[in-house]
Amino acid sequence: MIQILVKEFNGFLDSLIAYIVIGVFLTVVGLMMWVFPETSVLEYGYAEMNTLFSFAPFVFMFLIPAITMRMFAEEKKSGTLEFLFTHPLTDWQIVLGKFFSSWLLVVVAIMPTIIYYFTLSEISSPAGNIDTPGIIGSYIGLFLLGGVFTSIGILASSITSNQIVAFVIAVFLCFILYSGIDSLSVLMDSSSTQVLLEELSVIHHYNAMSRGVIDSRNVVYFGSVIVLMLSITKIVLGSRKW
Repeated sequence: MIQILVKEFNGFLDSLIAYIVIGVFLTVVGLMMWVFPETSVLEYGYAEMNTLFSFAPFVFMFLIPAITMRMFAEEKKSGTLEFLFTHPLTDWQIVLGKFFSSWLLVVVAIMPTIIYYFTLSEISSPAGNIDTPGIIGSYIGLFLLGGVFTSIGILASSITSNQIVAFVIAVFLCFILYSGIDSLSVLMDSSSTQVLLEELSVIHHYNAMSRGVIDSRNVVYFGSVIVLMLSITKIVLGSRKW
């Protein structure tokens, strides 16, 4: 697994993908948080990072599928995936190696935004008057959300040899799982059905972690979705029906 992880991550660094993803993400969230008056924390008047944590998921819906769309689709199209499976590697090692390399790139993209926290802490009145537990919970939620979107992108890439198709499928699934299910719950007449759909939606658990309470149920939810998506990916690859 480590060999695949290092190989794929170095592949990102050797191409423009890593720099484009990191640059676009930091530019978009930076403009939203500090420049655009409708969302700027400087205009809002409160030392909080809700703008980052509210808009980052929607940016990730497009950037993460752009990262993962080539993972299996490109290798299928070029015929190198069959060669990869001739190596002494299990399906799980290949899937996990590609997953963690993509997730690591997402984490690297997020890390520079931590400087926003220290900046807000310094300019707040009084200095340090900032909801640190809430921000820590939000960052953990954002990291886990990145893992969920990455696992979805890996799955989408495994079921097609066309990168564009993989990208579209991943964006669609990320949207449905993040906010589509939650929006659907509003249309339900049964309160029990509403609660069930809310519990199945990513945004429900993501918002819960943003309040600074790291509930094990939310962590288990994110972990379960990741495992489910990667398990389906492994099944797809195991079928060898390319």
